[in-house]
Amino acid sequence: MSEHFSGRAPGAALYVVATPIGNLGDLTLRALDVLRAAELVACEDTRHSARLLQHYGIAAQCIAVHEHNERAASARLVQAVAEGKVVALITDAGTPGWSDPGARVVRSLQEAGLPVVPLPGPCAAVAALSAGGLLDARFLFAGFLPARGQARRGQIESLRDIDAALVFYEAPHRIAECVADLASLLEPERELLIARELSKTFEQIVRLPLAQAPQWLAADAMRQRGEFVLAVSAPPRRAGAALDAHATRTLGVLLADLPLKQAVKLAAELTGAPRNALYEHALAQAAQQSED
Repeated sequence: MSEHFSGRAPGAALYVVATPIGNLGDLTLRALDVLRAAELVACEDTRHSARLLQHYGIAAQCIAVHEHNERAASARLVQAVAEGKVVALITDAGTPGWSDPGARVVRSLQEAGLPVVPLPGPCAAVAALSAGGLLDARFLFAGFLPARGQARRGQIESLRDIDAALVFYEAPHRIAECVADLASLLEPERELLIARELSKTFEQIVRLPLAQAPQWLAADAMRQRGEFVLAVSAPPRRAGAALDAHATRTLGVLLADLPLKQAVKLAAELTGAPRNALYEHALAQAAQQSED
């Protein structure tokens, strides 16, 4: 059992509490422990959060902390913790400070030398990836793409060659345009994971070729409703992909002490270079050395 969940009352600190993204049953026992002890709960939307607190019979003083007042509200939260109070920071859904308000609050507490304690829990991006079946070893969380078409397409272009799955959040009124832009700008053989209404009644998780995604969305109006997580698989590996000097030097150092497969795997993780290209380079180097 975690030493932090020991039955003792939480001490004075800012507790960054992840809250359910849909199903209220996803609130953790430790989060309940902290929220019940909190003398102040900082919420993105106090009316929205009141429903969660009321569901669990929690009567705590709530204050609004959102993108428009986060800097000013931070001072009040710093003072509260400095006075020995238990303060919880929550957002409308999921984990604060990650595509949601909270980062400035956390920084203010840290700069004041006060404790900040994370309480892990629901996160829509991680939930979608866990049930999505994408095989990529890493991902880049890009949050919400720009609302305007030209800016959105420019950002997609800038992310196109990153060797990782790309993860986005999207609202229902922009989902069709967003998916159309992804399909027109990225390689058609990449896969798109569409996860909507996660943990809610109409949850849907679909993985399909990116080129087919616009038609899939258009086939049923219900598929365009709800809150979305989108994840696009990494770019396809290109045969004979060029390696930069850093990748080849790293591979050479590792090959001096490690077996071939282990050296290639570690070099790919350290440099981001394609594993196939590293493997081919290592074989070519070994063949050249044997000829010499």
